[in-house]
Amino acid sequence: MNTLALVALGLPWLAAPAARALAARLTPRWAALAVAGCAAVLAAGAVTGLAVLVFAGLLHLPWLAAAGRLPLAWLAATSPAAVPVAVAAGAALAAVTVSGGRALAAQRTQLTAARRTVAGLPVDGDTVVVHDPTPEAFALPGRPGRVVVTSGMLDALGPQEQRALIAHERAHLAGRHHVLSRTVHVAAAAHPALRRLRAPLDLHLERWADEDAARTVGDRPLTARAVARGALAATSRRGPGPRGAALPAAHAGPVPQRVAALLAPPPRAPHGRVLHLVVAGLLAVVGISTAAGLGSAYDLHEYVEQGQESTAPLSP
Repeated sequence: MNTLALVALGLPWLAAPAARALAARLTPRWAALAVAGCAAVLAAGAVTGLAVLVFAGLLHLPWLAAAGRLPLAWLAATSPAAVPVAVAAGAALAAVTVSGGRALAAQRTQLTAARRTVAGLPVDGDTVVVHDPTPEAFALPGRPGRVVVTSGMLDALGPQEQRALIAHERAHLAGRHHVLSRTVHVAAAAHPALRRLRAPLDLHLERWADEDAARTVGDRPLTARAVARGALAATSRRGPGPRGAALPAAHAGPVPQRVAALLAPPPRAPHGRVLHLVVAGLLAVVGISTAAGLGSAYDLHEYVEQGQESTAPLSP
């Protein structure tokens, strides 16, 4: 049994909460990058662990053992549980592949539906206004990216609040927040423990865009009002619009928490010992996961070499 492969599979249950807690001490931008990066590394380590377990079981196939010059009796004696473990790992790997494919397909569907909604409509700079009474606004990534806002949302906000709302959506596009969101949603499909990182990431992305919008308009209370009124309007008249995880919106996430943060002074990164501890903790999460994934593959390589060097089957 490959111990490091099992470590890579079990690590996200401990590392994901740690990454979530550590990232919360950073500014929104760096918190979002930290959560997305940790999720990607943890998912890669888990998938590597599953792949190693599958390959270790495949070595027991006669033709593959012969190709690798591995005595079947030696394989059976040194790793008797490899085949059933490989079957379980293969089933899990297939499920991960299907789940990740569905997550990507769902986001592509959302983007396609949104692009169809704005196709052919006039563009004012980077902004498209959809004549729809349902209050809605979101960032539509692409080349070029667009800020999509409905007439219903514009009617719910004053001119300055509209400016803050559009600045928020532009911040989503400039920061390529859809890439970070997609990364964590696919990582969550690879390991159930990583699902707990989706909500924190969504909050950090919205807070990142909030802070950028507040700097653009130069008025934090105004930005807070725009977020609150936009969310209230969208909640009261929610329609079957195309927005989803692939389309960041100013009225998404825990709005009361976001409004409270905007009414407070701008966030500052931790300094001194606290910053060092946070960075060290995040690097530990990434380093341990990477070491477990790569180490499991190296252990399998060493195992194969030991089998090739054996001149006679071992006794059970």
